[in-house]
Amino acid sequence: MKTIQAYRFALDLNPGQERAVLAHAGAARVAHNWALARVKAVMDQRAAERTYGVPDALLTESISWTLAGLRKAWNAIKPDVAPWWAEVSKEAFNTGLDALARGLKNWADSRTGKRKGRPVGFPRFKSRRRTTPSVRFTTGTIRVEPDRKHVVLPRLGRLKLHESARKLARRLDNDTARIMSATVRRDGGRWHVSFTVEVERAERTPARPDSVVGVDVGIKHLAVLSTGELVDNPRHLVAAQARLRALGRALSRRTGPDRRTDRRASKRWGRAAARLGRAHARVTNLRRDGLHKLTTRLAREHGTIVVEDLNVTGMLANRRLARHIADAGFAEIRRQLDYKATWNGSRLIVADRWYPSSKTCSGCGATKAKLALSEREYHCEACGLIMDRDRNAAANLAGLAAEFDTAGSGPVAARGADQKTRVHGQVAVKREPGTTPVGQTGTVPPQGRTTNHALTRAH
Repeated sequence: MKTIQAYRFALDLNPGQERAVLAHAGAARVAHNWALARVKAVMDQRAAERTYGVPDALLTESISWTLAGLRKAWNAIKPDVAPWWAEVSKEAFNTGLDALARGLKNWADSRTGKRKGRPVGFPRFKSRRRTTPSVRFTTGTIRVEPDRKHVVLPRLGRLKLHESARKLARRLDNDTARIMSATVRRDGGRWHVSFTVEVERAERTPARPDSVVGVDVGIKHLAVLSTGELVDNPRHLVAAQARLRALGRALSRRTGPDRRTDRRASKRWGRAAARLGRAHARVTNLRRDGLHKLTTRLAREHGTIVVEDLNVTGMLANRRLARHIADAGFAEIRRQLDYKATWNGSRLIVADRWYPSSKTCSGCGATKAKLALSEREYHCEACGLIMDRDRNAAANLAGLAAEFDTAGSGPVAARGADQKTRVHGQVAVKREPGTTPVGQTGTVPPQGRTTNHALTRAH
């Protein structure tokens, strides 16, 4: 099975190498801003000519927004715009032009309805001080050295890794991987290199192919499994909140930049901002590490995994819980399970967003009309079942796997009655999954994802 996979490693750059990488990132920014300025100038000119009554045939000739068209225009003008162009790799300019081409296409597709999801705004100019430095290499010498502690990139030469690249090197030595591109980026005060690799993965089988597990994510516990296991929520952001506040107060006492007066930030402000950035990066890394370990274990152990299609964006509107929801990473759990299930030969089932997993009794199937968030135990009035709210939801999710197998590839019969989603709000009629009219909340799949929102197979 061939798949596209990323390998990310931290770099240990010396001052000369860091200046070289920054020069490449600056070249990408220059090319992006020049091309964007030209596109805007042509668009504004054509719009002005239309107001004068100029027919479309006589309007100023438009320019191509494709990467090939932007690259052709840049190559013709770069000796005048960037006389230093020969000092950096051509991939630096290609990085900026490619980002602009994709941004313009996304904006145009969003306006015409070809792109689903939130509206995409028009691309903006990249700032020298606020833009994350990044450069992408797709051609030239890109390899991992035999010592597995160094990588070689075009024009940048031999760069030292902070950690061993043995996992990627083994695949390259066995001819089961092919490097397609490499991206150098500064993130959280550190430089990283990310390799986009085409990997030939062996077919795998979960340790328990017949096992079915329902996963209910939450704040008190990061995940409650239908097997009874409770995965604690480490709350990395809460644990680091005291230090983040102290660093934030220290930063506010420094002389920062002011665009109104064109005042540049002091060096002490820069050092304080770097300390705060490293603290936030540490929280991010801890969260990412924990989620990867959890999702990898679930995908490798269980043959069928059932999760909910949560409206995370809507949940973040709750100002009392938004920070804790964002810290837990609900959407990241779903995203990682999506591709790891395919890698490990397991099956991912996504329950419909309107399925009342918390309101339904896992013993008799009775459904409550309302269930307050403060009710942490589920009391069934029909059969007398008393169970933890999250464990009951996880059991209901696990039960959907049997209904999915019985129904085959078609939708599962809906369970439950009318459910009021909010006070004075609409009544959410429980319907067959996937039959909600287009345009209503919960019918559009997340951007860039392919998993169906009904009870369908993820692969």
